Amino acid sequence: MKDLQIVREEIDEIDGKIVRLYEERMQRTTEVAEYKISVGKQVLDKQREREKLKCVREQAKEENRYGVGELFEQIMAMSRKRQYQLLRQFGQAQDFGFTQVEELPFYTRNIVYQGTQGAYSQLAMKAYFGEETEGYHVDTWREAMEAIKRGEADYAVLPIENSSAGIVGENFDLMLEYDNYIVAEQTIKIEHALLGLPEAEISDIKTVYSHPQALMQSVDFLDEHSEWERISVKNTAIAAKQVVKEQKKDQAAIASEVTAGLYGLKILKNNINYSEENSTRFIIVGGERIKTKAANKVSICFEAAHESGSLYRMLSHFMFNGLNMVKIESRPIKDKSFEYRFFVDLEGNLRDEAMQNALQGLLEESLSMKVLGNY
Repeated sequence: MKDLQIVREEIDEIDGKIVRLYEERMQRTTEVAEYKISVGKQVLDKQREREKLKCVREQAKEENRYGVGELFEQIMAMSRKRQYQLLRQFGQAQDFGFTQVEELPFYTRNIVYQGTQGAYSQLAMKAYFGEETEGYHVDTWREAMEAIKRGEADYAVLPIENSSAGIVGENFDLMLEYDNYIVAEQTIKIEHALLGLPEAEISDIKTVYSHPQALMQSVDFLDEHSEWERISVKNTAIAAKQVVKEQKKDQAAIASEVTAGLYGLKILKNNINYSEENSTRFIIVGGERIKTKAANKVSICFEAAHESGSLYRMLSHFMFNGLNMVKIESRPIKDKSFEYRFFVDLEGNLRDEAMQNALQGLLEESLSMKVLGNY
């Protein structure tokens, strides 16, 4: 048996050869890229890669074939990423059509939000645009997106995720369905209160109205009153209006303290949501592809091939280019059983070279890809 140190020295020598060969191969990659650019050929050549992988696997011993295949998959992936960098250097990178502005433009200063007065969406609107902003409300998130599409509003305020209850899946889907774009975001702390009629007490309550997420966020408190009926409505402000409309002191709503003041309700108990750090992130959506100079987050959506390793290959573009992925969510694709789209947030700006390189690769190698905003 060889001494361990001798074996390690031999491995180091082999590794040195691998490094030199890798660098030689990447130099050939540059030459391949220059040729493809000159004739307008796509970087990814799936047929060539399949043939290459078959060939190298057949050259290896049986016990090494899987490993050799995986090694060359990585080598070819890195080769493609280098070629995407060269595309940008030769001025052939994809232009995603975003215009840089100093600040968000307001044409009519119409802001739309879903719900009614006192909804958390209205609070987010005022937090971002200013307390003097009135805005107007619609019944559904889709109606808000339609208002942007028809030019009836400059911007829409939509909840996208809650720190306790998770994502608002429908709004992810709407961002893909409509040709609207995220231009900003606003996070507000969620502090739910139990609201009832002025003459009501907690001991009177039998029915509680609220948005499904508010009910979920207050589940620990509600479980202490398991006999109460829980009824879901479109948003927390509508829950408060329902209590006012019914005028029954055995009914209560879960909503904000601001809502209590708007509708003349009594705060039966404050801070009933189970997490003190509970907050909701809202996106500000507009109809133009614009970004400010200070924008530092890029949101994208892509669809990967339904095959082994495809998601890893997509995400590797971020790793290769040193980008920090701060969020990833999946949503089922309509009419495709158990297949998903992925929504990703990245730190950076569309003008950054690393971002351009990564998105170029993702655009070419995914089944579909859309930049949802840079904000």
